Amino acid sequence: MSSRYDHVFTSGGVGPTHDDVTMAAMAKAFGLRPARNLELEAKIRSAMGPNLHERDLRMADIPDGARLLYGPDGDRSHWPVVTVKNVYILPGVPEIFRCKFAMVRELFRPVPSSVARSTRARARLSSRQPSTRWWPSFPEFAVGSYPRLNLAEYKVKITVDGRDAAAVERATLRLVEGLGAAVVRTE
Repeated sequence: MSSRYDHVFTSGGVGPTHDDVTMAAMAKAFGLRPARNLELEAKIRSAMGPNLHERDLRMADIPDGARLLYGPDGDRSHWPVVTVKNVYILPGVPEIFRCKFAMVRELFRPVPSSVARSTRARARLSSRQPSTRWWPSFPEFAVGSYPRLNLAEYKVKITVDGRDAAAVERATLRLVEGLGAAVVRTE
């Protein structure tokens, strides 16, 4: 299923008992070996204290190379979600499953399809102006130039659209720097 789908979720089989075989099955499915994860072992030892049984440490045996996800805030005080490639290995107890999924659900929210900024300037633009020469160097953006011939406030509206909000902001700042005093406003 990992090769056919973007994300795969498993549920159950991650505890310390003899029938909890999900981690070993994941390791086998991906051609990995089970390995003791020292970070998980330390968490188990700390949580169990004097009630620790050797079998409890089986929960620290995960596929070698698996990632531990702690959610978008990176709070390492919680138990992580173990992932192998695009497979998210979750516990079977419904209350714990919901808690674990809540930790990683932000990873699956759709990315905004487009982020837009617009700059209005008093100057008309041409391809020979230094402020417009950077456009071809940003292929990840859609840049639009919309002349306004009958407006006194500004002569052109320039838009920068893209998927990465921070990158759109950087490109807009670069445009504003290039236009200098001709900028009326940026939205």
